Amino acid sequence: MPDTPTPSLEDLQHWTWVLGKAQQMMLEQGLDVMDQAPANPAFGAMLDPTAALRATADFWADTMQLWQRFLDPAHATPFEETPEQARDKRFKAPQWREEPVFDFLRQSYFVIADHLLKGVDALDGVEPRQKEQIRFATKGFIDAISPTNFPATNPLVLEKIVETKGESLLKGLQHMLADIQKGQMTQTAEGAFELGRNLAMTPGKVVKRTPLYELIQYAPVTEQVYKTPLIIFPPWINRFYILDLTPEKSFIAWAVSQGLTVFVVSWKSADASMKDVRWDDYVEHGQIDAIDTVRDLLRVDSVHAIGYCVAGTTLAATLAVLSARGEQGKVASATFFTAQVDFSEAGDLSMFVDDDQLALIQSLGGEGFLDGRYMATTFNLLRGRDLIWSYVTNNYLLGQDYAPFDLLHWNSDVTNLPAGWHLDYLRDLYRDNKLVQAGALAIGGTPLDLSRVTVPTYVQAGREDHIAPAASVWKITHHFKGPIRFVLAGSGHIAGVVNPPSAGKYQYWTTDARVETLAEFVAGAQETKGSWWPDWIDWIDSLDAAKVPAKGARIPGKGKLKPLAEAPGTYVRAR
Repeated sequence: MPDTPTPSLEDLQHWTWVLGKAQQMMLEQGLDVMDQAPANPAFGAMLDPTAALRATADFWADTMQLWQRFLDPAHATPFEETPEQARDKRFKAPQWREEPVFDFLRQSYFVIADHLLKGVDALDGVEPRQKEQIRFATKGFIDAISPTNFPATNPLVLEKIVETKGESLLKGLQHMLADIQKGQMTQTAEGAFELGRNLAMTPGKVVKRTPLYELIQYAPVTEQVYKTPLIIFPPWINRFYILDLTPEKSFIAWAVSQGLTVFVVSWKSADASMKDVRWDDYVEHGQIDAIDTVRDLLRVDSVHAIGYCVAGTTLAATLAVLSARGEQGKVASATFFTAQVDFSEAGDLSMFVDDDQLALIQSLGGEGFLDGRYMATTFNLLRGRDLIWSYVTNNYLLGQDYAPFDLLHWNSDVTNLPAGWHLDYLRDLYRDNKLVQAGALAIGGTPLDLSRVTVPTYVQAGREDHIAPAASVWKITHHFKGPIRFVLAGSGHIAGVVNPPSAGKYQYWTTDARVETLAEFVAGAQETKGSWWPDWIDWIDSLDAAKVPAKGARIPGKGKLKPLAEAPGTYVRAR
């Protein structure tokens, strides 16, 4: 490995200026606050002048310790990393600790980041929501200014430049220009995956197609199947095959192997023809229509239903509608994958729901639909360090080839959204939290009241979910009145769900005790290693173990609905 080029004296002088300028700005801010406080009490209350000066002094002291460690490490107080800093993958290369200059840059970055966040926490007189928005923006800024994101301050980038004689920079520039041209950041190798070839391979057929969805029925692999079929509603924000990735990761294939007759709704990616589509359509002409279709096809009274993310939110509304109409018996059980119904603690995604963002979405949806790349960027921003800046470093600065990764292929396979419905969703649910207010919303004239839902329910949440936080998902237990099994899974919004038993990864927590809060649940829950999928199928079996032969309409195309296409269908391929 070539020696890392050492920054010049000019580089060190620049970073000294940066640190000094930061100190000066903080000091000037504190003095400005003191000057303005008498004339503007409200503004002065936001930041106590004494606290501002104390923060400046603390920052100055930490900076002096940095320089002492750099100039005289033998007599300096060692830098104490927090556990989070020690785990920071951006700085895992040994050069960040073994080479004094880059060790200094790393420590400087952590000090500046720490004090920026402390400055946000010190704000008083600010609405909690506004403070969270400031903190979210500050964290995004901190991620953006990391020394790992710039060629001159990243030892690995400098080494690569020397090693390749600059070819790495040219290759990285090629990657960046290609992404600019397509308007989307590339995250995985192009052409490595293809639907039906090595993704979404579970055998089945499209047995129904509407202007809103395709209904896919999967072929049985067992001689006997559960009498009550399963219908899965994936989120229309993404493609359905998140639950049918490579065969070893496919929840759909696994569910079929357990003896379930599985149906999946594949939503149409929105176009101009869907400009008038609203929530009523996804409930009435989507979920309820699909449920009735499966019941009629198999001649059964009810189905097991799964709703993932926003489709889970919609499933809750569907259950409330069926309950109000006296038709709740159409659903034997409801399972929710990382789904929210109460948005009072909706997490970081709520940072994007304000008047300015809603106006932006309205302007972007002028043709009746919202380009899926907008939502993809929004979700990437929630984890900018992992989903944006890591690719800037690896693929733009280092010029590395993209690795094939099925999950990231799916993540990049964006879908368009009906603009009007998406705005309604953000306003009515994220902003105004109407779904948990009895009668505040209606579907087809039927008022929604979640407290009338008594269907047996399985609720899965992800411990590290940044899109539907576990604390928010938990709130469903306060609104439904039927028996509920809550399961807290390791990992997040995707990996916490797509975790097959064969992988032997993560863990999940359960308890049979009656508890009121998530904290109480965690305190008393029993941890089980591995996937929660077996727990779910045991729960399904406990509700109704009756089975029937896998023949006739249980085989795709053998019932009254004739096959229209092979799985995974046509809607999943539409741009």
